[in-house]
Amino acid sequence: MATIITQTITRNSRKSLQTAKRRPSLLNFLSTSPAIGEGVRLVEEVPTEGEWAGCSRRFMAPLTISARGGDILTDPLFNKGMSFKSGERDRLRFRGLLPARIFNMHLQAEHFLETLRAEESNIRKYLLLEDLHDRNETLYHRVLMDNIEEMAPLIYTPTVGQACKEFATRFRRPRGMYFCEADRGNMAAMVHNWPHRDVHVIVVTDGSRILGLGDLGANGMGIPIGKLALYCAAGGIAPHRVLPVVLDVGTDNQELLKDRFYIGVQQPRLKGNEYFQLVDEFMQAVRYRWPNVLVQFEDFSSDKAQTLLNTYRHEHLTFNDDIQGTGATTLAGVLGAMRAKGDPVEALGDQRILIAGAGSAGIGVAQVLKQAMMEQGRTEEDALKTFFIVDQYGLLGHERLDQFSPEQQKFARKTDGGLSLMEVVKKYKPTILLGMTAVGGLFKEDLIREMAGNCDRPIIFPLSNPTTKAECTAEQAFEWTGGNCIFASGSPFDPVSMSDGRTFYPTQCNNMFVFPGLGLGVTVAGCKTVTDRMLYVAAEALANFVSQEELEEGKVFPHVSTIREVSHRVAVAVAQEAVRDGQASKLTEAQRNNLEEHVSKKMYYPEYVPLVEKREITI
Repeated sequence: MATIITQTITRNSRKSLQTAKRRPSLLNFLSTSPAIGEGVRLVEEVPTEGEWAGCSRRFMAPLTISARGGDILTDPLFNKGMSFKSGERDRLRFRGLLPARIFNMHLQAEHFLETLRAEESNIRKYLLLEDLHDRNETLYHRVLMDNIEEMAPLIYTPTVGQACKEFATRFRRPRGMYFCEADRGNMAAMVHNWPHRDVHVIVVTDGSRILGLGDLGANGMGIPIGKLALYCAAGGIAPHRVLPVVLDVGTDNQELLKDRFYIGVQQPRLKGNEYFQLVDEFMQAVRYRWPNVLVQFEDFSSDKAQTLLNTYRHEHLTFNDDIQGTGATTLAGVLGAMRAKGDPVEALGDQRILIAGAGSAGIGVAQVLKQAMMEQGRTEEDALKTFFIVDQYGLLGHERLDQFSPEQQKFARKTDGGLSLMEVVKKYKPTILLGMTAVGGLFKEDLIREMAGNCDRPIIFPLSNPTTKAECTAEQAFEWTGGNCIFASGSPFDPVSMSDGRTFYPTQCNNMFVFPGLGLGVTVAGCKTVTDRMLYVAAEALANFVSQEELEEGKVFPHVSTIREVSHRVAVAVAQEAVRDGQASKLTEAQRNNLEEHVSKKMYYPEYVPLVEKREITI
């Protein structure tokens, strides 16, 4: 039995065989025979029985690998588990090392999902996913991609916080690279220990500020691993082109220093020049081996994050996700919220923005919003007047200038320094409230009610992670405003049903809507730096992706299930900006004229491809 699939191919629509292997959703059937009329109608029979059941037999360029025999079955990049066809089992020399039954990928995924969904604990589900990650990366990323709404909270926030806290306890198999003080002077050689020659994206942390959990040291490796899983599944970066990294500079967490089973360096954190010299050697080493690699800084403490960004952003292809990624995502949410209110997005500079939290995330968001206002024609002086940033000591004011970083100083106000959150709300009547403090429950009922009384449909974004650190819950925000707010949060919340029968669907202000597409765009284009303008166009592309129907439901971010389309849209916008900025070093003229198709071709799609053993032939 077979399913009949037909497709007409005209001469103008023919693509190279190399391209054809990556487009499973548009079955590419190629013919060398002359076209008849306008095209040749080709018919493929997709079997419904036997070992090829449910599998297309269209041409796919094979992948040449050095592994052989049983070694293939232990390499997660090449292992297909029981999906190896009988021909491959013979060709690759491991017939008899697998059970006789042959599954297709759909059956494998179905089997895995049944096991996963039988678990009630999210941390157990996380461990099952990581076990799959460690044995079959193709199936892992396919499961993520096809079920991203269900899987994203498991591989990243909020579950990844607990996974990081327990990382040492559950450590089984190394993934990524670790650099420490003892490696100084050797990093240029060390990077060659990584087995893959073409790394496009590195996510690196020093573990000093993991989510809202603080210093977790080397246990913070769970963050780069989770981020890069999203780069692959959501952004279309191939898994052999990503590298998670921990800079193990010690820890000041007393529990970890005393823990006999901690996996990192059990010494106090490096400080001053010693710290920055280690980071600099790492940056030079990775750039020497992979000149075009994107380095994403992740979860560095506020006293280091901005300094590192300022040091490298104009010389390396790098960005800080907590500062710039969060800023771009929040900007997209704010623009979407303004559209939902019926306000023109060009009126961003007319808003009054209260930010709780003056660390790297809070200031980073303020910087991106300020830059957006300036893109819309406001002067920097006028843009700065719209911000009210509060830390644990109150509103940032000039009387504390000597205590602030240069970035914080820009947002310090000449008057009213030290006002509390409530005092700012009463006096200045903000229209937007953003929380980046990691202080769970900071936004009290009287604060939210006061804001709702002064503003029609206030925009309330408690952005701290994980869920326990959120400044307020979705239910609280809707209840205290009578359902009259526009809400988004850093961690996911369930729908909220009101007593009057209305139901609200909170959306998540998650950086995964921006960083995968941003990374895809700059690497496909061949950029040398990530500019502020690229962040702005990424946010604009995300904001414009939200449909009018979603806005009417109070949603300011698109449905997570559309993440691949969102990443594609963001990547195209970033690549277009790279062309305008003269940074598109990898794009030909033809590719620049058809960026949407070119970016699509470059996106990794997790499917099994034929494997061929690399052999040396001598005559």
